[in-house]
Amino acid sequence: MKPLLPPVLREEPQFARLFAGQALSVLGDRITMVALPFAVLAIGGSMADVGLVAAAGLVPMLLFTLAGGVWADRFPRHRIMLVSDVVRCLTQAAVALLLLTGQAQVPYLIGLMMVFGTADAFFMPAATGLVPLVVSAERLREANALRGLVQSAGLVVGPALAGGLVALAGPGGALAVDAASFAVSAAFLTRLRPRAAAAADAPAGASFLAELREGWSHVRSRSWVWSGMAAMGVYHVVVLPSIFVLGPVLSEREWHGAEGWSIVTVAFGVGAVAGDLLAYRLRPARPLALGAAALAVASCQAVIIGAGPSVWVVAALEAVTGVAVSLFFVLWETSLQTHIPEHALSRVSSYDFLLSSGLMPLGLVVAGPVAAAAGLRPTLYAMSAVGVASALLLLAVPTVRHLPDRAEPAADPEPLPA
Repeated sequence: MKPLLPPVLREEPQFARLFAGQALSVLGDRITMVALPFAVLAIGGSMADVGLVAAAGLVPMLLFTLAGGVWADRFPRHRIMLVSDVVRCLTQAAVALLLLTGQAQVPYLIGLMMVFGTADAFFMPAATGLVPLVVSAERLREANALRGLVQSAGLVVGPALAGGLVALAGPGGALAVDAASFAVSAAFLTRLRPRAAAAADAPAGASFLAELREGWSHVRSRSWVWSGMAAMGVYHVVVLPSIFVLGPVLSEREWHGAEGWSIVTVAFGVGAVAGDLLAYRLRPARPLALGAAALAVASCQAVIIGAGPSVWVVAALEAVTGVAVSLFFVLWETSLQTHIPEHALSRVSSYDFLLSSGLMPLGLVVAGPVAAAAGLRPTLYAMSAVGVASALLLLAVPTVRHLPDRAEPAADPEPLPA
């Protein structure tokens, strides 16, 4: 009988432990994405309060992500992730308790979400840097594809599960499940035994700023890294607001509101799952070139939403962009883990998070006023035009087109740009 588990889970026991814990934690996070707005509304909060609570979890990412990268390169990464999981578990448990006992107030939720976001800012760079320490180099792409698969599947399963939990146990009960998922993740991390990271080039006792500058030097000395981060920043700031802001508005006007938009989001999630499965199977010799092409396809999301003649056509095309989104992120993350020195990987990934996800709130804030002034559909068309052009410029960078799938140990870094 053919084994059911993928080879990377059978042959890499340390990664299997990490994967199991993170899979449950991701599902818990997807539940919270749906339950938290209802929690705010259940205690009498307004729509503005919903936005404030959501922003409270994002702002710390801007403030502490770079610090998280320095710490993750300085201390054992799995220990930082463990502390982060414990803090997030206690935070979500406190929110759940306040809701279940009727003591919750909007200021309390804002404060607790700020604590949650701070712990999240330290977790993300450490998680990216940990993967190469628990899986062999030849299995990196497979490992990242499986991690992406969990993220994508959560987009489909999480909202449905959250709806049932909110109906049965209220928002407090749903958030208690998320708290439990962090506890399970922490339990797996306590059993993790990653190999030691390679020694750093920075001198012992280097200051925080010196380590931060050294991390930035790894970004700016590689044209494929800083150009990739720039293109990804454009995708997050310019293109993604079409999904989070303008798409729901158009759906409310023309596609029967939440029902129509749920069809689109589920289709995108199904496509994202297919993309992760494709990334698991593919072995491109020039992965980042394929990733840049996939990013160009992914950037068509906005024009698809604006030009689609019906919700079903939009859903089908959004499924295609879901494939492209997953493919790009798996290949991008694997390229970083393959070609960036281990001792600097978390710092480089912290710049990655800051310049992409960290700046996304800016696009979310600006998208509405721009669409009100220029028109909803013209704004959606312009979003994709900018995003596709940015991805094609990325593909035009020679080091992006020629970056191999394996590290070249004898390669010298590129000269720093002026």
